[in-house]
Amino acid sequence: MQRVAPARYPENRGHEVCPASGFTLIELIVAIAVLAVMIALAVPSFTSLINGNRLTANSNELVASLQLAKMESLRRNLRVAVCESADGATCTDGDEWSQWITIADADRNGAYEQVLRVSVAEEAVEVRAADAISDNGNRIEFRADGMARDEDGALLDALVSVCLPTTQPAENERLVEVAFGSRINSRRSDAGGACAAP
Repeated sequence: MQRVAPARYPENRGHEVCPASGFTLIELIVAIAVLAVMIALAVPSFTSLINGNRLTANSNELVASLQLAKMESLRRNLRVAVCESADGATCTDGDEWSQWITIADADRNGAYEQVLRVSVAEEAVEVRAADAISDNGNRIEFRADGMARDEDGALLDALVSVCLPTTQPAENERLVEVAFGSRINSRRSDAGGACAAP
Protein backbone atom coordinates (compact mmCIF):
# COMPACT_ATOMS: atom_id res chain seq x y z
CA MET A 1 0.00 0.00 0.00
CA GLN A 2 1.38 3.32 -1.00
CA ARG A 3 1.19 6.23 1.43
CA VAL A 4 0.47 9.67 0.12
CA ALA A 5 2.35 12.50 1.81
CA PRO A 6 0.13 15.30 3.01
CA ALA A 7 0.38 18.50 1.03
CA ARG A 8 2.52 21.18 2.57
CA TYR A 9 0.14 23.88 1.75
CA PRO A 10 -3.52 23.29 1.72
CA GLU A 11 -5.03 23.76 -1.69
CA ASN A 12 -7.79 25.92 -0.38
CA ARG A 13 -5.42 28.53 1.04
CA GLY A 14 -6.79 31.97 0.28
CA HIS A 15 -5.13 35.32 0.23
CA GLU A 16 -5.42 37.09 3.55
CA VAL A 17 -5.71 40.86 3.62
CA CYS A 18 -3.16 42.41 6.00
CA PRO A 19 -3.86 45.77 7.57
CA ALA A 20 -1.67 48.59 6.25
CA SER A 21 1.31 49.42 8.46
CA GLY A 22 3.35 52.65 8.78
CA PHE A 23 2.60 56.25 9.66
CA THR A 24 -0.17 58.41 8.44
CA LEU A 25 0.69 61.91 7.32
CA ILE A 26 -0.72 63.41 10.52
CA GLU A 27 1.31 61.03 12.72
CA LEU A 28 4.46 61.94 10.77
CA ILE A 29 3.85 65.68 11.19
CA VAL A 30 3.26 65.26 14.95
CA ALA A 31 6.48 63.21 15.29
CA ILE A 32 8.48 65.87 13.43
CA ALA A 33 6.98 68.63 15.59
CA VAL A 34 7.91 66.77 18.80
CA LEU A 35 11.45 66.23 17.46
CA ALA A 36 11.79 69.94 16.59
CA VAL A 37 10.74 70.96 20.12
CA MET A 38 13.25 68.53 21.66
CA ILE A 39 16.07 69.86 19.45
CA ALA A 40 15.16 73.47 20.29
CA LEU A 41 15.42 72.64 24.00
CA ALA A 42 18.69 70.71 23.63
CA VAL A 43 20.74 73.12 21.46
CA PRO A 44 21.46 75.69 24.22
CA SER A 45 22.59 72.88 26.51
CA PHE A 46 24.95 71.56 23.84
CA THR A 47 26.37 75.05 23.24
CA SER A 48 27.01 75.46 26.94
CA LEU A 49 28.60 72.00 27.12
CA ILE A 50 30.86 72.61 24.12
CA ASN A 51 32.01 76.02 25.41
CA GLY A 52 32.64 74.56 28.87
CA ASN A 53 34.76 71.79 27.35
CA ARG A 54 36.77 74.33 25.34
CA LEU A 55 37.49 76.37 28.47
CA THR A 56 38.46 73.28 30.44
CA ALA A 57 40.74 71.98 27.68
CA ASN A 58 42.62 75.29 27.39
CA SER A 59 42.97 75.77 31.14
CA ASN A 60 44.19 72.17 31.49
CA GLU A 61 46.78 72.83 28.77
CA LEU A 62 48.04 75.85 30.70
CA VAL A 63 48.14 73.88 33.97
CA ALA A 64 50.10 71.11 32.19
CA SER A 65 52.62 73.68 30.91
CA LEU A 66 53.09 75.09 34.43
CA GLN A 67 53.47 71.64 35.97
CA LEU A 68 56.03 70.70 33.32
CA ALA A 69 58.00 73.87 34.08
CA LYS A 70 57.93 73.13 37.80
CA MET A 71 58.99 69.49 37.40
CA GLU A 72 61.75 70.26 34.89
CA SER A 73 63.18 73.02 37.08
CA LEU A 74 63.48 70.53 39.96
CA ARG A 75 64.70 67.62 37.85
CA ARG A 76 67.32 69.57 35.89
CA ASN A 77 68.21 72.09 38.64
CA LEU A 78 67.74 75.12 36.41
CA ARG A 79 65.27 77.91 35.60
CA VAL A 80 62.22 77.04 33.50
CA ALA A 81 59.56 79.56 32.50
CA VAL A 82 56.12 79.66 30.95
CA CYS A 83 55.57 82.79 28.87
CA GLU A 84 53.60 84.29 26.02
CA SER A 85 55.25 83.75 22.63
CA ALA A 86 54.46 85.14 19.20
CA ASP A 87 56.83 82.82 17.32
CA GLY A 88 56.80 79.67 19.45
CA ALA A 89 60.54 80.00 20.12
CA THR A 90 61.09 83.04 22.35
CA CYS A 91 59.22 84.91 25.08
CA THR A 92 57.47 88.06 23.96
CA ASP A 93 55.93 90.90 25.90
CA GLY A 94 52.14 90.96 25.77
CA ASP A 95 49.10 90.50 27.95
CA GLU A 96 47.25 88.14 25.61
CA TRP A 97 48.63 84.62 25.61
CA SER A 98 47.14 83.26 22.38
CA GLN A 99 50.27 81.08 22.28
CA TRP A 100 52.59 80.24 25.14
CA ILE A 101 55.73 78.18 25.57
CA THR A 102 57.53 76.30 28.31
CA ILE A 103 61.18 77.23 27.92
CA ALA A 104 64.34 76.36 29.86
CA ASP A 105 67.58 78.17 30.59
CA ALA A 106 69.59 75.07 29.66
CA ASP A 107 72.95 76.90 29.58
CA ARG A 108 72.29 78.59 32.94
CA ASN A 109 73.29 81.94 31.43
CA GLY A 110 70.06 83.82 32.19
CA ALA A 111 68.72 83.50 28.64
CA TYR A 112 65.98 81.04 27.82
CA GLU A 113 66.78 79.00 24.73
CA GLN A 114 65.44 75.44 25.00
CA VAL A 115 61.72 75.14 24.17
CA LEU A 116 60.11 72.22 25.99
CA ARG A 117 56.47 72.71 25.00
CA VAL A 118 54.44 74.97 22.70
CA SER A 119 50.73 75.52 23.40
CA VAL A 120 48.15 77.41 21.39
CA ALA A 121 44.77 78.65 22.66
CA GLU A 122 41.70 77.81 20.61
CA GLU A 123 40.50 80.54 18.28
CA ALA A 124 37.76 82.20 20.38
CA VAL A 125 39.39 81.54 23.77
CA GLU A 126 41.13 84.53 25.34
CA VAL A 127 44.08 83.88 27.66
CA ARG A 128 45.30 86.90 29.63
CA ALA A 129 47.96 87.30 32.32
CA ALA A 130 47.49 89.33 35.48
CA ASP A 131 49.65 92.32 36.40
CA ALA A 132 51.91 90.23 38.64
CA ILE A 133 53.05 88.31 35.57
CA SER A 134 53.37 91.40 33.38
CA ASP A 135 55.58 92.98 36.05
CA ASN A 136 57.70 89.80 36.09
CA GLY A 137 58.94 90.03 32.51
CA ASN A 138 55.63 88.53 31.30
CA ARG A 139 56.57 85.05 32.44
CA ILE A 140 56.02 82.60 35.25
CA GLU A 141 59.50 81.48 36.17
CA PHE A 142 60.29 78.42 38.27
CA ARG A 143 63.74 78.41 39.86
CA ALA A 144 65.90 75.36 40.59
CA ASP A 145 64.06 74.80 43.89
CA GLY A 146 60.76 74.31 41.99
CA MET A 147 59.27 77.54 43.29
CA ALA A 148 57.85 80.30 41.08
CA ARG A 149 59.51 83.56 42.00
CA ASP A 150 59.39 87.16 40.85
CA GLU A 151 62.41 89.14 39.67
CA ASP A 152 63.27 90.08 43.27
CA GLY A 153 63.27 86.42 44.38
CA ALA A 154 60.00 86.60 46.34
CA LEU A 155 57.43 83.83 45.95
CA LEU A 156 55.11 84.59 43.07
CA ASP A 157 51.33 84.70 43.31
CA ALA A 158 50.27 84.65 39.65
CA LEU A 159 46.91 84.48 37.93
CA VAL A 160 46.05 83.74 34.30
CA SER A 161 42.51 84.06 32.93
CA VAL A 162 41.22 81.59 30.32
CA CYS A 163 37.94 83.07 29.09
CA LEU A 164 35.25 82.86 26.41
CA PRO A 165 33.12 85.97 25.79
CA THR A 166 29.77 84.19 26.16
CA THR A 167 26.97 83.66 28.65
CA GLN A 168 26.79 79.93 27.85
CA PRO A 169 28.01 78.65 30.26
CA ALA A 170 27.45 81.28 32.95
CA GLU A 171 30.89 80.46 34.41
CA ASN A 172 32.69 81.58 31.26
CA GLU A 173 36.15 81.92 32.81
CA ARG A 174 38.76 79.58 34.26
CA LEU A 175 41.36 81.17 36.52
CA VAL A 176 44.69 79.34 36.60
CA GLU A 177 46.61 80.31 39.69
CA VAL A 178 50.12 79.79 40.98
CA ALA A 179 49.84 80.41 44.72
CA PHE A 180 52.64 80.65 47.29
CA GLY A 181 55.15 80.06 44.51
CA SER A 182 54.31 76.42 43.92
CA ARG A 183 50.65 75.42 44.22
CA ILE A 184 49.00 75.30 40.78
CA ASN A 185 45.24 75.11 40.53
CA SER A 186 42.33 76.06 38.31
CA ARG A 187 38.91 77.36 39.33
CA ARG A 188 35.74 78.48 37.59
CA SER A 189 34.55 82.06 37.60
CA ASP A 190 31.59 84.04 36.28
CA ALA A 191 32.98 86.94 34.26
CA GLY A 192 29.52 88.14 33.25
CA GLY A 193 29.83 87.11 29.61
CA ALA A 194 32.85 89.36 29.00
CA CYS A 195 36.60 88.84 29.17
CA ALA A 196 39.08 91.20 30.82
CA ALA A 197 42.50 90.94 32.41
CA PRO A 198 42.27 89.32 35.87
